[in-house]
Amino acid sequence: MATRPVLAELARGFEALHGGQVAIEAVGGVDAFKRVQAGELFDLVVLASDAIDKLVAAGHLQAGSRVDLVRSGVAVAVPAGAERPDLGSEAAVRQAVLGARSIGYSTGPSGVALMQLFERWGIADTLKDRTVQARPGVPVGALVASGEVALGFQQLSELLNVEGIEVLGPLPPAIQINTVFSAGLPVHLVAGSPQAQQVKALLDFMNSPQAGEVKQRHGMTPA
Repeated sequence: MATRPVLAELARGFEALHGGQVAIEAVGGVDAFKRVQAGELFDLVVLASDAIDKLVAAGHLQAGSRVDLVRSGVAVAVPAGAERPDLGSEAAVRQAVLGARSIGYSTGPSGVALMQLFERWGIADTLKDRTVQARPGVPVGALVASGEVALGFQQLSELLNVEGIEVLGPLPPAIQINTVFSAGLPVHLVAGSPQAQQVKALLDFMNSPQAGEVKQRHGMTPA
């Protein structure tokens, strides 16, 4: 879901240059992973790089087909008009988390890493009744906007342009959680076929210099 806006814009740019149509179905990473495992047909899949590696290892994607596309960092948000806690240092973020009524996090790799950070800080047990994991496909920003959580952590790209929230900024560099999102090719895609050539052209465009500005605008950087 973090890559949905940037992939949609890049697909439109590719269509404008090359014609044709790129159909993208955006679903939660957990669901996408399961659908690939189940053998659903597609031309390429975009997931966190570790998920792509697992699907390659299991024989669901072509060996050596992984193409890194974007790097995405985690940001923090509060409901619009709420008090803005200090996030300027690791100690400040820890204090903000301990003082929050509730904390929202995602089902994706950034959410896993956040829980590991709380473990490292020694506050996981203290927070267990205050942490809310967003359901697959539900953005943390929606939980923040509704007031269900007071402090939300998610990829910056998924918090941008969500009404009813204020994005406080990225996590400090010392504890920033970066996720690389990559593409992988299905095993049924025949090398050298017209379809494979189109997919390669699309991936080349998505990693071209002109795509870099689009990635930046959506809160990401080229991988």
